[in-house]
Amino acid sequence: MTTAEDFVQDQAAAIAARAERELEALVAVSSPSGDGKGAEEAFAVCSALLPGAAEIDRIPCSSPGHAPDLVARLEGHGAPRLLLLGHVDTVIPHREHRPLRRDNGRLAGSGAVDMKGGVVLALGVMRALEPHREAFAEAALLLVCDEEWRTQPFIHAERFAGWDACLCFEAGERTPQETEAVVVRRKAAGTLWVRASGQASHSGSAPARGRNALLALTAAAEAVAARNDPDGPLRLTAVPTVLKSGEAFNVVPAAGELFCDLRADSGEVFDDVAAAVPAEVGGATLTAELTRRWPGMDSREPTAGLLERAGKRLGRPVAAVERGGASDASHLAATVPVTVDGLGPRGGGAHTPGEFVRADALHSRSEVALALTAALLGL
Repeated sequence: MTTAEDFVQDQAAAIAARAERELEALVAVSSPSGDGKGAEEAFAVCSALLPGAAEIDRIPCSSPGHAPDLVARLEGHGAPRLLLLGHVDTVIPHREHRPLRRDNGRLAGSGAVDMKGGVVLALGVMRALEPHREAFAEAALLLVCDEEWRTQPFIHAERFAGWDACLCFEAGERTPQETEAVVVRRKAAGTLWVRASGQASHSGSAPARGRNALLALTAAAEAVAARNDPDGPLRLTAVPTVLKSGEAFNVVPAAGELFCDLRADSGEVFDDVAAAVPAEVGGATLTAELTRRWPGMDSREPTAGLLERAGKRLGRPVAAVERGGASDASHLAATVPVTVDGLGPRGGGAHTPGEFVRADALHSRSEVALALTAALLGL
């Protein structure tokens, strides 16, 4: 009879034996958000790595104009319904894409840690579940292709409402004490877009006739930054990140735009930040709009018992931590209270040319994911 420890150890070894090559295949596909061809190629790789019994469906993406998302299902004979969650899109454009390379224990390449490494582990968990269909009614893997740049509402949360658990495979981590950790709390996230409309004029001969959109946006950036309150009751961070204005060095800028990243324990405060942007500065008008609003996530209480049971199956503790970055797990947590994130491999450099996964983490984080799976399904 297979014990929980056997399931975790044996299946983790099987996943790790294939994971490096599978990650190489998936990273080889350049799949920036919104690129249909890249998404289709990435989904084709994932489909080839799924268990043979999995039924694959393509469902509409939350973002118009994107390739359909992918859902793979294993039907079982038990009671629980388990959702695994990931995304195949990256923020890296085609011209900057880097295939996987091995560098002193690191597997570096575009999207390796955010989050193709996690997708590889999720595919491995699906294969591990295929012989154990008596333990669940349904196990599904949802892979989306718009996570990195989505501004539309996430349409899949209701589809899986009422499911017993969701495991999301964003990058993993350890605590400062080297304890394996998973993410059970995230801040709400928002993107504030400020547009400026002014009046062009020659900056040398007639500067006073202009209405400087750049100066107006600078004032808007200062107004947003003044709301930054990371030590306050809602732990709000309000950070101007992108400013674009002006077309020539000798012309008063007539237009421009500013983007600001907002994070807080409650997204309601984002409206207050938007309201702090002045309507007019120096004759240039400003319009502020929240173009992206993601919910927060706090599953500490409903997952506490699960992490304890998983630690027993793993043979070492599993710590609950929080993370500031946004994730689709936050959307699912609203309808699936037992939602755990951060089950992917450890690594670093997300969204940069040096992005990497730690090769040894493919095995250790497989163990963590399988221990949670076993604890959820009673294996």
